[in-house]
Amino acid sequence: MSGFVHLHNHSDYSLLDGACRIEDYVNKALENGMKHIGLTDHGNMFGALRFEQACHAAGLNPVIGSEVYIAPGSRFVKPTSGVKYHHMVLYAKNETGYRNLMILTSKGYTEGFYYRPRIDDELLEEYNEGLMASAACLAGEIPRYIQKGDMDKAREKALYYQNLFGEGNFWLEVMNHGIPEEAVVRQGMRQLQQETGIPIIATNDIHFRDREHANAHDIFICIATGKKKNETQRLKTENPEFYFKTEEEMRALFPDFTDAIENTVKLAEKCNLTIPQPGAQLPDYTIPEEFSNPGSYLRSLTEEGLKKRYPQQAAENGAAWTAIQQRADYELKVLLDMGFSGYFLIVWDFIDWARKHDIPVGPGRGSGAGSIVAYALKITDIDPLKYNLLFERFLNPERVSMPDFDIDFCFERRGEVINYVNEKYGNDNVAGICTFGTLKTKAVLKDVARVLDIPFSESNAITKLVPEGKTPDGRKITVKTALEVEPELQKYYERGGVYREMFDAAAILEGMNRHVSTHACGKVIGRSNLTNYVPLIKDQKTDDIITAYTMDIIEPCGLVKMDFLGLKTLTLLQNCERLIRRNTPDFDLEKIPEDDETTFRMLGEGRSEAVFQFESQGMQKILREAQPSSIEDLIALNALYRPGPMQFISQFVDARHGRRKIVYPHPDLEEVLKPTYGVIVYQEQVMKVAQIIGGFSLGKADILRRAMGKKKEKEMNKMEVEFIQGAKEKGYSEKLAKDIYEMLKPFAGYGFNKSHAAAYSVLAYKTAYCKANFPAEFWAANLTNEMSDTKKLKLYLDFTRAENLTIKPPDITISEPRFTVHNGNIIYGLMGIKGMGQAAAEAIVSARNNKGPFTDFMDFLHKVDLKAVNRKVLETGIQAGLFDSIESRNRATLLHNLENVLEIAQKDKEDEAVGQASLFAEAEEELEVTIPWEEVEGWSEKELLALEKEHLGFYVSGHPLDSWKKIWEKTSNLDISKIERSSTEKSYTVMGMIKDVRTLVTRKGDRMAFAVLEDFKGTVELTVFSRTFEKYGHMLVEDAIVGVTGTVDLSRENPQIKVKEIRPPEELKASRLQEIHVELTDADYTEETLIDLRSFFQDIPGPGPLYIHIPDKNGKTVIRASNQLNLSLEDYAINRIKQQRNIADVWKE
Repeated sequence: MSGFVHLHNHSDYSLLDGACRIEDYVNKALENGMKHIGLTDHGNMFGALRFEQACHAAGLNPVIGSEVYIAPGSRFVKPTSGVKYHHMVLYAKNETGYRNLMILTSKGYTEGFYYRPRIDDELLEEYNEGLMASAACLAGEIPRYIQKGDMDKAREKALYYQNLFGEGNFWLEVMNHGIPEEAVVRQGMRQLQQETGIPIIATNDIHFRDREHANAHDIFICIATGKKKNETQRLKTENPEFYFKTEEEMRALFPDFTDAIENTVKLAEKCNLTIPQPGAQLPDYTIPEEFSNPGSYLRSLTEEGLKKRYPQQAAENGAAWTAIQQRADYELKVLLDMGFSGYFLIVWDFIDWARKHDIPVGPGRGSGAGSIVAYALKITDIDPLKYNLLFERFLNPERVSMPDFDIDFCFERRGEVINYVNEKYGNDNVAGICTFGTLKTKAVLKDVARVLDIPFSESNAITKLVPEGKTPDGRKITVKTALEVEPELQKYYERGGVYREMFDAAAILEGMNRHVSTHACGKVIGRSNLTNYVPLIKDQKTDDIITAYTMDIIEPCGLVKMDFLGLKTLTLLQNCERLIRRNTPDFDLEKIPEDDETTFRMLGEGRSEAVFQFESQGMQKILREAQPSSIEDLIALNALYRPGPMQFISQFVDARHGRRKIVYPHPDLEEVLKPTYGVIVYQEQVMKVAQIIGGFSLGKADILRRAMGKKKEKEMNKMEVEFIQGAKEKGYSEKLAKDIYEMLKPFAGYGFNKSHAAAYSVLAYKTAYCKANFPAEFWAANLTNEMSDTKKLKLYLDFTRAENLTIKPPDITISEPRFTVHNGNIIYGLMGIKGMGQAAAEAIVSARNNKGPFTDFMDFLHKVDLKAVNRKVLETGIQAGLFDSIESRNRATLLHNLENVLEIAQKDKEDEAVGQASLFAEAEEELEVTIPWEEVEGWSEKELLALEKEHLGFYVSGHPLDSWKKIWEKTSNLDISKIERSSTEKSYTVMGMIKDVRTLVTRKGDRMAFAVLEDFKGTVELTVFSRTFEKYGHMLVEDAIVGVTGTVDLSRENPQIKVKEIRPPEELKASRLQEIHVELTDADYTEETLIDLRSFFQDIPGPGPLYIHIPDKNGKTVIRASNQLNLSLEDYAINRIKQQRNIADVWKE
């Protein structure tokens, strides 16, 4: 029987300080024969529930506590000097103590945070019931008094806490890590114990599991503080003694403190806590007085909603209406029986509020779209009957669990819905949810390498050697398993030194918590104050109050989880619809045809850039192969284009085009599998097959699907017997039953949730419809969506231009805050100008609408609110060309005179404010005020473009390379925007403009340089080594137009070109032409097909040699086409090639 227990322990939930996992504490306690084990993380309770669960599962008694920070005075006071906080350890004896500990740690974050989450004596006096406390480490208040030699103060404080917590509930504390000050404190604590009778405990301040982990912990601290291990002025692990010691080691350290050793068990035995987990408790939802309970109100809303959703069936009152009502009745019975009517009402309420306030709501997400009640309430917008969606996939009456609606809202206005929920249920009852970032395999290797001063190029090369996925024998890839399976990594390890140190430390730290943040969309709602259920913290970046427990464990504590997701596509569609209605007032996205030929033709050509869920190059290829013609086809492709089921895409496509015979396992399954051409694509199909063949209820079929998906062998074997027996009872043979059961196994794992695929594919179709039929409005809405993302904005501008749409630069006479469409052209939005905030943009449009069009720059200054549109905004606007359309003076003149004319305009406004304008109104009509403009020379084209780039993020009215574009097209054989897929063994030539030149001297005294090259496609970093620099360094001049030849280096975080040669553009004219590479799809090719392709290629002649990549069983064969079959290098030609049915990809080299 152990006579000692470790009580003062820090896990990795003491973020970037504790380097010991909860399971490590449990396992070490078991190894040492201890019956109790404590957890006292710094200032928080992040790990409390997981620790309690792990201890109880192992037969240990958990001692749950926290080493809190005590403010020296009031928690509301933030001292600028002196001690900011003391340490104290609190332990929960029982459920009351646990609740008070939750309140105290929560208030530390919400009321007392100053460097650390601090509480104070005032809070301890109010919330001490059920708690014990100990004096903590050298940073404790009593130990600090002892170190100062002030025993009177130490005694006074010890007696204060004994009186506060009650006799036997406050403990003095001694430690021995070999730190000299600890010996002084031990002596003082013994004196206090003798004078006051307060008992002592002996603890080890554990921060890592084993003595050998001290170095890894030191590295962990360096990661936290951003230091390198070789730095002298940094926070360090003081010594290796902060590990989990045996009882024998502890007794040896405390020969004169036997009582303190044994008191640890006495303290632990006083702690008897099982954290209550009542399950989700719904907050009360107030229903109208005429309804007796939430269920009756939900039924009434459902009945009214069904009539609106199915007006024709309701009017006919026939079999179809009866089937609709039966489905709704069944769902309502399940909801009421399971007690979830209140949950549906809560969700319906905030979605209804959003819709009434014109906030776009998604059509559905996840399995919730399978509920007809949700459809009736407009929680979802997908008809489950039309798409054969199953309610049991959402809520299974045979496996009770909380329903889970994930709701998409407009990205910009999601916060308004959350604010509504906060106000309705109370700010104390609603919070966000925390999530932890962990040290993942590649990231921890890079972090540790940085600390050990290993060059980034080496650490990057090392992490690229870490395999993806799993090991050949199915194990998870970790630092340890990666070393086992990758010989090149083993070579690094065998070098020893810092490399071995890196791998050893990374293996220890891997998976540990690195930081805490707010979950992107999760919210919890409680029936009462959240601290009755979980501890809280404040996100220091956002000031949001969030739970200290993660999403996976909060519901059992009594809270309801909701997901409020922001989806940019909803914002896009609303903005697009508004733009379309300017010219087509009756346009309604809810009433568009579902079989629009233009839309499906565009998708079949693979022109799905910016189409929700279908924008990737891989999906574009599949669209060209599949040639979808219905939303059902889109749903299937959406579900198939995922890592597991992707292998069945060719089977699906071939069957769809009649190249493969559709075979059903049994004729009875044709109805289920026909929409997907005999391929099992959806989880719902697995459930229906189990129902039809095995006689399972849909609830039981869902349990089977889950068991198969998670490969629960025991459960699968049991259900296989039931499946075969059920099939035999339905008249199917045992062999057929076994064959079908085996067939289901892989598909249950691969199959995708059709409800989710259907909802998102409907959304995808809407975006595709807008793109195909209203391209200008579609791209204007997209550009608005991405105004804050310069990189994506430029990409979308390139897409827009590729579709031959004109983008006009910002224009003060017509530009609005967002991108708009005018006479078929896209007009640059004011908020797209860097430095032009929403307030300024709206003030400009408001002045124009209310005071009339601006006639010139002075008129603009007189009409606009100059507080919102300040000098900085005006400077930016001038340099971006915003006023070109109303001012004959050049931009340089406007900027030069800005201070003077702004002063005149402000003086005029002041005069008007005090009434002078009205007194002399008649006289002013006779007089023409002369503004003393000083004309200056206009900026050069180069300067104009540079300023556009600075304020808009890219060039709008032109490009510095425009005069060289033909040479660029003919000589550049590297697409910078797709450099990641280039060959590292090939030499490339790129023509562009030099930027950001940085020269340096190597250790050998040679000069080299780094620079950036910019062309029409983007930018790429250049590395110019000394030999090349010696010959071409004189050409590395800012803004110089040059041609660069070199090889691509993909080993770094940002790809680079290692430069071999630099030439002026004139010398590039004689260079070889770009090649066009065309990759064909995997389809079988007849001679007729190839003849058709040749005929097509002959229609777009030009100088570019053509290379065709044909897939075969050995990979791909590359064929150089006839010398007579050279193609145009223009963008229009490349776009035409991309649209061909048999083309998988096309690029220039």
